Amino acid sequence: MGRSYSVALTGMKGQMVTVEADIGNALPGFTLLGLPDQSLQEAKDRIRAAARNSGLDLTRRHLTVNLTPASIHKRGSVFDLAIMMAAWGADYAVQAETGPVFLAALGLDGSLQSAPGILPAVMAAVDAGYTDIVVAKSSEVEAQLVPGATVRAYQHLAEVAHDFGAPIEPAPYSGAAARPVVKEHTAGPSLDLAEIQGQHEARWALEIAAAGGHNLLLLGPPGAGKTMLAQRLTTIMPVMDTTIALEHAAIHSLSEGRDMTTALPERPPFEAPHHAASVSALIGGG
Repeated sequence: MGRSYSVALTGMKGQMVTVEADIGNALPGFTLLGLPDQSLQEAKDRIRAAARNSGLDLTRRHLTVNLTPASIHKRGSVFDLAIMMAAWGADYAVQAETGPVFLAALGLDGSLQSAPGILPAVMAAVDAGYTDIVVAKSSEVEAQLVPGATVRAYQHLAEVAHDFGAPIEPAPYSGAAARPVVKEHTAGPSLDLAEIQGQHEARWALEIAAAGGHNLLLLGPPGAGKTMLAQRLTTIMPVMDTTIALEHAAIHSLSEGRDMTTALPERPPFEAPHHAASVSALIGGG
Protein backbone atom coordinates (compact mmCIF):
# COMPACT_ATOMS: atom_id res chain seq x y z
CA MET A 1 0.00 0.00 0.00
CA GLY A 2 1.24 3.50 -0.83
CA ARG A 3 0.86 6.58 1.32
CA SER A 4 1.53 10.30 0.95
CA TYR A 5 0.41 13.59 2.52
CA SER A 6 -1.33 16.76 1.39
CA VAL A 7 -3.50 19.55 2.85
CA ALA A 8 -7.24 20.23 2.57
CA LEU A 9 -8.31 23.87 2.86
CA THR A 10 -11.55 25.19 4.31
CA GLY A 11 -11.28 28.89 3.65
CA MET A 12 -7.84 29.78 4.97
CA LYS A 13 -7.73 26.94 7.49
CA GLY A 14 -5.84 23.84 6.44
CA GLN A 15 -5.95 20.28 7.72
CA MET A 16 -3.48 17.51 7.00
CA VAL A 17 -4.76 14.77 4.71
CA THR A 18 -3.29 11.29 4.42
CA VAL A 19 -3.58 9.81 0.93
CA GLU A 20 -3.66 6.01 0.91
CA ALA A 21 -3.52 3.89 -2.25
CA ASP A 22 -4.15 0.15 -2.54
CA ILE A 23 -4.00 -2.14 -5.57
CA GLY A 24 -6.49 -5.02 -5.65
CA ASN A 25 -7.29 -7.92 -7.94
CA ALA A 26 -10.76 -6.72 -8.92
CA LEU A 27 -11.66 -5.53 -12.40
CA PRO A 28 -9.47 -2.66 -13.68
CA GLY A 29 -10.66 0.67 -12.34
CA PHE A 30 -9.89 3.70 -10.19
CA THR A 31 -11.94 4.42 -7.06
CA LEU A 32 -11.46 7.69 -5.19
CA LEU A 33 -12.84 7.89 -1.65
CA GLY A 34 -12.94 10.57 1.06
CA LEU A 35 -15.51 13.21 0.02
CA PRO A 36 -13.79 14.49 -3.15
CA ASP A 37 -15.54 17.21 -5.14
CA GLN A 38 -16.11 17.06 -8.91
CA SER A 39 -12.77 18.66 -9.82
CA LEU A 40 -11.01 16.12 -7.63
CA GLN A 41 -12.97 13.24 -9.13
CA GLU A 42 -11.59 14.33 -12.50
CA ALA A 43 -8.09 13.81 -11.11
CA LYS A 44 -8.39 10.13 -12.04
CA ASP A 45 -8.12 10.95 -15.75
CA ARG A 46 -5.48 13.65 -15.24
CA ILE A 47 -3.32 11.29 -13.22
CA ARG A 48 -3.49 8.44 -15.72
CA ALA A 49 -2.50 10.73 -18.59
CA ALA A 50 0.28 12.40 -16.57
CA ALA A 51 1.70 9.04 -15.50
CA ARG A 52 1.70 7.73 -19.06
CA ASN A 53 3.43 10.85 -20.38
CA SER A 54 6.02 10.62 -17.61
CA GLY A 55 7.14 7.14 -18.66
CA LEU A 56 5.77 5.24 -15.66
CA ASP A 57 2.21 3.97 -16.21
CA LEU A 58 -0.29 3.41 -13.43
CA THR A 59 -1.27 -0.13 -12.59
CA ARG A 60 -3.77 -1.85 -14.87
CA ARG A 61 -5.40 -3.51 -11.85
CA HIS A 62 -8.00 -1.90 -9.59
CA LEU A 63 -6.63 1.13 -7.75
CA THR A 64 -8.40 2.42 -4.63
CA VAL A 65 -7.36 5.79 -3.21
CA ASN A 66 -8.64 7.02 0.15
CA LEU A 67 -8.28 10.58 1.46
CA THR A 68 -8.42 10.69 5.26
CA PRO A 69 -9.95 12.07 7.37
CA ALA A 70 -13.04 11.22 5.36
CA SER A 71 -15.24 13.66 7.29
CA ILE A 72 -13.96 16.81 5.56
CA HIS A 73 -14.58 17.83 1.96
CA LYS A 74 -11.59 17.80 -0.40
CA ARG A 75 -11.63 20.36 -3.21
CA GLY A 76 -9.48 21.25 -6.17
CA SER A 77 -6.56 19.84 -8.09
CA VAL A 78 -3.92 20.43 -5.42
CA PHE A 79 -4.19 16.74 -4.41
CA ASP A 80 -3.11 15.47 -7.85
CA LEU A 81 0.56 15.00 -7.02
CA ALA A 82 -0.11 13.39 -3.63
CA ILE A 83 -2.52 10.88 -5.21
CA MET A 84 0.01 10.13 -7.94
CA MET A 85 2.83 9.49 -5.46
CA ALA A 86 0.65 7.26 -3.26
CA ALA A 87 -0.46 5.26 -6.31
CA TRP A 88 3.13 4.80 -7.44
CA GLY A 89 4.08 3.87 -3.89
CA ALA A 90 1.59 1.00 -4.05
CA ASP A 91 2.98 -0.27 -7.38
CA TYR A 92 6.65 0.75 -7.47
CA ALA A 93 9.44 1.47 -5.01
CA VAL A 94 8.45 5.10 -4.56
CA GLN A 95 9.12 6.30 -1.01
CA ALA A 96 6.55 9.05 -0.55
CA GLU A 97 5.36 8.18 2.96
CA THR A 98 8.41 9.46 4.83
CA GLY A 99 6.86 12.86 5.48
CA PRO A 100 6.92 15.21 2.46
CA VAL A 101 3.72 17.13 1.80
CA PHE A 102 2.80 17.21 -1.89
CA LEU A 103 0.97 20.32 -3.10
CA ALA A 104 0.65 20.52 -6.87
CA ALA A 105 -1.76 19.94 -9.72
CA LEU A 106 -0.81 17.86 -12.76
CA GLY A 107 -1.03 18.67 -16.43
CA LEU A 108 -1.78 15.92 -18.93
CA ASP A 109 1.82 16.10 -20.14
CA GLY A 110 3.11 15.41 -16.62
CA SER A 111 3.98 19.01 -15.83
CA LEU A 112 3.53 20.21 -12.26
CA GLN A 113 1.20 23.18 -12.00
CA SER A 114 0.33 25.59 -9.25
CA ALA A 115 -3.08 25.69 -7.58
CA PRO A 116 -4.89 28.35 -5.55
CA GLY A 117 -4.13 28.32 -1.84
CA ILE A 118 -0.54 27.04 -1.86
CA LEU A 119 0.55 29.56 0.79
CA PRO A 120 -2.14 28.75 3.42
CA ALA A 121 -1.63 25.04 2.69
CA VAL A 122 2.10 25.33 3.42
CA MET A 123 1.33 27.32 6.57
CA ALA A 124 -1.00 24.55 7.77
CA ALA A 125 1.57 21.85 7.01
CA VAL A 126 4.34 23.65 8.91
CA ASP A 127 2.01 24.27 11.87
CA ALA A 128 1.28 20.52 11.93
CA GLY A 129 5.00 19.70 12.01
CA TYR A 130 5.47 18.83 8.32
CA THR A 131 8.28 21.07 7.08
CA ASP A 132 9.31 19.18 3.92
CA ILE A 133 7.14 20.59 1.12
CA VAL A 134 7.04 19.55 -2.56
CA VAL A 135 5.46 22.05 -4.96
CA ALA A 136 5.46 23.04 -8.61
CA LYS A 137 8.29 25.29 -9.76
CA SER A 138 5.78 28.07 -10.35
CA SER A 139 4.79 27.90 -6.63
CA GLU A 140 8.33 27.87 -5.23
CA VAL A 141 8.63 31.54 -4.25
CA GLU A 142 5.14 31.56 -2.75
CA ALA A 143 5.85 28.48 -0.61
CA GLN A 144 9.18 29.90 0.58
CA LEU A 145 7.39 32.84 2.20
CA VAL A 146 6.46 30.55 5.12
CA PRO A 147 9.11 30.49 7.87
CA GLY A 148 10.35 26.99 8.67
CA ALA A 149 9.34 25.39 5.36
CA THR A 150 11.91 23.39 3.39
CA VAL A 151 10.66 23.69 -0.18
CA ARG A 152 11.50 21.38 -3.07
CA ALA A 153 10.20 22.57 -6.43
CA TYR A 154 9.90 20.58 -9.66
CA GLN A 155 8.70 21.23 -13.19
CA HIS A 156 7.77 17.68 -14.22
CA LEU A 157 6.33 14.58 -12.60
CA ALA A 158 9.20 12.40 -13.84
CA GLU A 159 11.67 14.49 -11.81
CA VAL A 160 9.66 13.95 -8.62
CA ALA A 161 9.34 10.21 -9.25
CA HIS A 162 13.08 9.86 -9.88
CA ASP A 163 14.03 11.72 -6.69
CA PHE A 164 11.72 9.49 -4.65
CA GLY A 165 13.11 6.21 -5.95
CA ALA A 166 11.05 5.37 -9.04
CA PRO A 167 12.82 3.35 -11.78
CA ILE A 168 12.80 6.22 -14.26
CA GLU A 169 15.30 8.65 -15.76
CA PRO A 170 13.63 12.01 -16.38
CA ALA A 171 14.28 13.69 -19.70
CA PRO A 172 14.90 17.46 -19.79
CA TYR A 173 11.54 19.21 -19.65
CA SER A 174 11.09 22.04 -22.13
CA GLY A 175 7.51 23.03 -21.30
CA ALA A 176 6.52 26.46 -20.07
CA ALA A 177 5.73 27.24 -16.45
CA ALA A 178 2.06 26.81 -15.53
CA ARG A 179 1.76 30.36 -14.19
CA PRO A 180 3.63 33.59 -15.01
CA VAL A 181 6.92 34.23 -13.25
CA VAL A 182 6.28 35.71 -9.83
CA LYS A 183 6.52 39.47 -9.98
CA GLU A 184 8.45 41.71 -7.64
CA HIS A 185 6.31 43.42 -5.03
CA THR A 186 5.64 47.04 -5.88
CA ALA A 187 4.32 49.65 -3.51
CA GLY A 188 2.02 51.19 -6.09
CA PRO A 189 1.58 54.94 -6.57
CA SER A 190 3.14 57.13 -3.90
CA LEU A 191 0.47 58.60 -1.66
CA ASP A 192 0.82 60.99 1.25
CA LEU A 193 -1.73 62.21 3.79
CA ALA A 194 -0.01 65.60 3.67
CA GLU A 195 -1.26 66.07 0.10
CA ILE A 196 -4.84 66.53 1.30
CA GLN A 197 -5.96 70.15 1.42
CA GLY A 198 -8.65 70.91 3.97
CA GLN A 199 -10.68 67.99 5.39
CA HIS A 200 -9.22 68.75 8.82
CA GLU A 201 -11.76 66.75 10.82
CA ALA A 202 -11.53 63.78 8.45
CA ARG A 203 -7.72 63.82 8.59
CA TRP A 204 -7.88 63.96 12.39
CA ALA A 205 -10.23 60.94 12.38
CA LEU A 206 -7.79 59.03 10.15
CA GLU A 207 -4.90 59.76 12.49
CA ILE A 208 -6.88 58.61 15.54
CA ALA A 209 -8.00 55.42 13.78
CA ALA A 210 -4.46 54.61 12.63
CA ALA A 211 -2.92 55.30 16.03
CA GLY A 212 -5.46 53.27 17.98
CA GLY A 213 -6.29 50.56 15.46
CA HIS A 214 -9.96 51.62 15.42
CA ASN A 215 -12.60 50.92 12.79
CA LEU A 216 -13.55 53.91 10.66
CA LEU A 217 -16.70 54.77 8.69
CA LEU A 218 -16.53 57.60 6.15
CA LEU A 219 -19.85 59.10 5.03
CA GLY A 220 -20.47 61.76 2.40
CA PRO A 221 -21.79 62.50 -1.08
CA PRO A 222 -19.92 61.37 -4.22
CA GLY A 223 -16.76 63.41 -4.76
CA ALA A 224 -16.39 64.41 -1.11
CA GLY A 225 -13.03 62.62 -0.85
CA LYS A 226 -13.90 59.40 0.98
CA THR A 227 -11.85 57.12 -1.30
CA MET A 228 -8.96 59.60 -1.40
CA LEU A 229 -8.83 59.64 2.40
CA ALA A 230 -9.13 55.85 2.72
CA GLN A 231 -6.30 55.31 0.22
CA ARG A 232 -3.98 57.43 2.32
CA LEU A 233 -4.96 55.83 5.61
CA THR A 234 -2.74 52.83 4.87
CA THR A 235 0.31 55.12 4.51
CA ILE A 236 0.16 56.16 8.17
CA MET A 237 -0.68 52.74 9.62
CA PRO A 238 2.05 50.69 11.34
CA VAL A 239 4.02 48.12 9.36
CA MET A 240 2.35 44.70 9.51
CA ASP A 241 4.06 42.01 11.59
CA THR A 242 4.93 38.65 10.03
CA THR A 243 1.74 36.91 11.18
CA ILE A 244 -0.59 39.53 9.72
CA ALA A 245 1.49 39.83 6.54
CA LEU A 246 1.27 36.07 6.01
CA GLU A 247 -2.50 36.19 6.51
CA HIS A 248 -2.77 38.96 3.92
CA ALA A 249 -0.61 37.02 1.45
CA ALA A 250 -2.65 33.86 2.08
CA ILE A 251 -5.84 35.65 1.02
CA HIS A 252 -4.15 36.65 -2.24
CA SER A 253 -2.96 33.06 -2.68
CA LEU A 254 -6.55 31.82 -2.59
CA SER A 255 -7.49 34.16 -5.43
CA GLU A 256 -6.82 32.75 -8.88
CA GLY A 257 -5.05 35.03 -11.32
CA ARG A 258 -3.28 37.12 -8.65
CA ASP A 259 0.52 36.96 -8.75
CA MET A 260 2.28 36.41 -5.46
CA THR A 261 5.19 38.65 -4.47
CA THR A 262 8.78 37.71 -3.71
CA ALA A 263 8.51 39.17 -0.19
CA LEU A 264 5.82 39.64 2.39
CA PRO A 265 4.07 43.01 2.14
CA GLU A 266 4.84 45.59 4.80
CA ARG A 267 1.96 48.01 4.41
CA PRO A 268 -1.71 47.11 4.88
CA PRO A 269 -3.48 46.76 1.53
CA PHE A 270 -6.19 49.03 0.20
CA GLU A 271 -9.10 47.27 -1.50
CA ALA A 272 -12.00 49.06 -3.17
CA PRO A 273 -14.95 46.72 -3.81
CA HIS A 274 -17.88 48.08 -5.79
CA HIS A 275 -20.30 50.08 -3.66
CA ALA A 276 -23.18 47.80 -4.74
CA ALA A 277 -21.39 44.55 -3.84
CA SER A 278 -23.47 42.19 -1.72
CA VAL A 279 -22.31 40.52 1.49
CA SER A 280 -21.91 37.23 -0.38
CA ALA A 281 -19.79 38.93 -3.04
CA LEU A 282 -17.52 40.37 -0.35
CA ILE A 283 -17.00 37.40 1.95
CA GLY A 284 -18.39 34.45 -0.02
CA GLY A 285 -21.52 32.46 0.44
CA GLY A 286 -23.55 29.63 -0.94
